[in-house]
Amino acid sequence: MARDFYEVLGVPRGASQDEIQQAYRKLARRHHPDVNKDPGAEEIFKDLNEAYSVLSDPKTRARYDRFGEDFRKIPEDFDERVAAGAGGAHRTRGTSGAGAQGVRYSTGFGDDFAAQGVDIEDLLGSIFGAGAASAGVPGADQEAELTLTVEEAYRGGRRTVTLAGPTGQPRRYEVDVPRGVVDGQRIRLSGEGGRGSGDAVAGDLYLRVRVRPHPEFRLDGRNVHVQIPVAAWEAALGATVPVRTPGGDTAKVTVPAGSSTGRRLRLRGEGMPNPRGADGDLYAELRVVVPPTLSDRERELFEELAAVSSFDPRRTR
Repeated sequence: MARDFYEVLGVPRGASQDEIQQAYRKLARRHHPDVNKDPGAEEIFKDLNEAYSVLSDPKTRARYDRFGEDFRKIPEDFDERVAAGAGGAHRTRGTSGAGAQGVRYSTGFGDDFAAQGVDIEDLLGSIFGAGAASAGVPGADQEAELTLTVEEAYRGGRRTVTLAGPTGQPRRYEVDVPRGVVDGQRIRLSGEGGRGSGDAVAGDLYLRVRVRPHPEFRLDGRNVHVQIPVAAWEAALGATVPVRTPGGDTAKVTVPAGSSTGRRLRLRGEGMPNPRGADGDLYAELRVVVPPTLSDRERELFEELAAVSSFDPRRTR
């Protein structure tokens, strides 16, 4: 898998320029070779600089969003030259439609010209010269969804994914899912997209991750939210209670005395892992519960508490 510049900086594709700048500054400080002596820090720092140089420039970023890693190979006046060479033929930009089983074609344009009776080989020859006609045009990038559970996204690892190809026949891909992948993140499979014309390279296949809703965990980026039930006496007196993490481990959380339903306790670094930065946090939200039925002794104790306590839960604090 090739690097995705958004993933390098740890920002979503719709991030603002300010968010990109803030993410770069934070990571650059952490991985600068003068500060971080880890063997891989220098390489990470180089990746950060390259990603920021591309995404910090709106025009360069737009070309990267459109053409992916090959954006440097495409002339800046590409659209104008294609339009001129096509003799005024119109090219529809953006997604060209849905493919089989949800595979979408995002950057190809050969089919658009073919539908208008324009010979793409003749067109390329008229624009770039005879050599370009034999070189052809790069294949279309494609996109499909990869659905994961919270636990699968946490662990990552190698998965076999089956998708329908352009002819409807199933195709199998071996995918390395990064540990801690988050909803909306894209995994790039180089050269697995649409075929190019002539000798041009094939496009790429992007798998956009969708994390299924979970009955216990709620994700907010890399942070994880979970509710934990506590008894009334645990909330009143304080206690140490277990809480399950997305990785399948059990952590311990300290409930301060005098806690109520809705209080959030933070477990730093127990959320979704981040290979390029700080791990997310786990937020445990307390939910005070009482026994659905009481024994005679329990009822006596609760009645005694009610008689001696001056606490009014409806009083405004």
